[in-house]
Amino acid sequence: MKKTYKIEVDCANCANLMEDATRKTEGVSTATVNFMTQKMTVEFADGYEPKAVMKNVLKACRKVEPDCEIAI
Repeated sequence: MKKTYKIEVDCANCANLMEDATRKTEGVSTATVNFMTQKMTVEFADGYEPKAVMKNVLKACRKVEPDCEIAI
């Protein structure tokens, strides 16, 4: 399953770091963060609940940028 979320990212470098952090999160198959559109697209692995995975994604992204917000 693939979903797109609105995300607040301050710079292109942070977007790249958040993309890497998201890809390393359990339950995520692939992820892209677009700084220009302020959107994150996540493809979830089979058998994972998107809301639960996104909570972990948000935690990972906040390690990069503490004030990060993702519209879950």
